Amino acid sequence: MTTPKTGCPLEKLTDLTPLSATTTCADPAAAYQRLRTDWGGPVAAVELEPGVPAWLVMGYRELRAVVRNEQHYSRNSKNWRLLAEGHIGAGSGLAPIMSPRDNAYFSDGATHRRLRGPLVDGLAGLSEHRMARDVGETCDLLIDRLPADGPIDLVAQYAAQVPMLTVAGLFGIAPDLGDRLQACVIALFGSGEDSAERFREMETILTGVINEHRTAPAEDLTTAFLNHPGHRDDGEVLASMLLMLGAGWETLQVWIAQTLRIMLTDPRFDGKVRGGHLGIDDALDDVLWRDPPMANQPTRWTLTDTVVGDQRIARGDALILGLAAANRDSWAGADKRVDSGNRAHLAFGVGPHACPAQRVARLIARTAVETALHRLPDARLAVPAAEIRLRPSPWTRGPAELLINATRTVC
Repeated sequence: MTTPKTGCPLEKLTDLTPLSATTTCADPAAAYQRLRTDWGGPVAAVELEPGVPAWLVMGYRELRAVVRNEQHYSRNSKNWRLLAEGHIGAGSGLAPIMSPRDNAYFSDGATHRRLRGPLVDGLAGLSEHRMARDVGETCDLLIDRLPADGPIDLVAQYAAQVPMLTVAGLFGIAPDLGDRLQACVIALFGSGEDSAERFREMETILTGVINEHRTAPAEDLTTAFLNHPGHRDDGEVLASMLLMLGAGWETLQVWIAQTLRIMLTDPRFDGKVRGGHLGIDDALDDVLWRDPPMANQPTRWTLTDTVVGDQRIARGDALILGLAAANRDSWAGADKRVDSGNRAHLAFGVGPHACPAQRVARLIARTAVETALHRLPDARLAVPAAEIRLRPSPWTRGPAELLINATRTVC
């Protein structure tokens, strides 16, 4: 391991731990602790893909300080030195998720507030009562379609389908296009060889949806985005749709799947959430603390030479927000999590860029988990818990599949 705190430029560091080592391992807490030990503190250099380094911020206080300071830490990847110098090719698996876009995620200050407006207003215009009803009907429909014999995959056949159908419906996107978009999002967050190609496919699909809604407006988020004064052109509408569909889909399906996983494997919840003192929201919060869907969030770029967690950070360096690691920091109140109702976790972010869809996301996730527990009361894992595979991604951490045996009740 390269000696930390040397002042050596980030791109000169070698033998770095891949960021994906924190999301694909059996014990992420141990992986983050090794990085803390190796680098002598809450900020460590990691490798995003071969030859592309970044700083991983793992401290609760350090992370909050970074995200609240737009004057020194930008969300706009045009400030990324490696990108500006041509080190990130168009075919890089990182390009789709870290290259600059004209949406709220990749902007700062007044531009960020303008582009965040359509998201906030669009979400505020949704009826939570109607959404809860629609999500519940979707969940029941999916469970009715589960096979009567043989193992059921609660990820592919349920947890991934609930947000796909729900979010696609909010934008007026047909279910068949939703299936294609889901495959694109999986590739996007995998940051692998097919990531760039799948992202282009996603852009093509959504451009078609935008064109259709210009011709035939409807009561959905696509039309609301097109009519919102915060969007200056269809390119910004497309970028906002990519943001909401990508981030919303990925994190929701992981949150649902991880909550169902602990219900089936964690003795603290087995039999308790279904009638004990810990409720569904407690289980959802436990996941947000221990295994947040977005374990490592991209990215902030430094606008000046600075110091974070005793590490010297150069202008243009990339800072990855280690949300899962920061949640485990003693400063986060880790000893007061579930039983006290503590929600000081960083799973939804903090500061100007905090997720605007927290209430909607919880409504969807709670309904999905609650319905599954009600309709599959005798669900049991079909494989040993240790054999549950994780989907490869440096950003999110969730099961690739969750095979169960269960008898479904009649709705």
